[in-house]
Amino acid sequence: MPIKVKRRGSATWTGGAFEGRGSISSASGALCDFPYGAASRFEGRPGSNPEELLAAAHAACFTMALTLVLGQAGLKADALRTEAEVTLEEQDGDFVIPAVHLTVRGQVADLSLADFQAHVARTHEICPVSKLFRAEITHAASLDAAA
Repeated sequence: MPIKVKRRGSATWTGGAFEGRGSISSASGALCDFPYGAASRFEGRPGSNPEELLAAAHAACFTMALTLVLGQAGLKADALRTEAEVTLEEQDGDFVIPAVHLTVRGQVADLSLADFQAHVARTHEICPVSKLFRAEITHAASLDAAA
């Protein structure tokens, strides 16, 4: 039977877009009411932000997928490190994420740089989070009674 996994995260928010505050939680407990807001997103203040979380998720997923690609080639890395940089910018009055840049460093015995780069390119094709950025996104919405 094919593997199917569902994971959950949540966010809460109070106040307006720039002066308000929120918290992020994950079902695993890795994040539990961790603060986020405009100050951490745009001003570098303490707390997290969606772009940082996307970057961490993409780096983690890409690194795991790369180990799979290397394993399929009969290789095992001594070490891998992926850094993801997610760009958020304002375009025509809207905020967009136009780019994600991955920097991948590895230690793999008996592997040329050209072959490593080819494995990284293959990983981009199979990494679930890389695919997510090309995925259809659906949504559902409901309203609770006002307090």
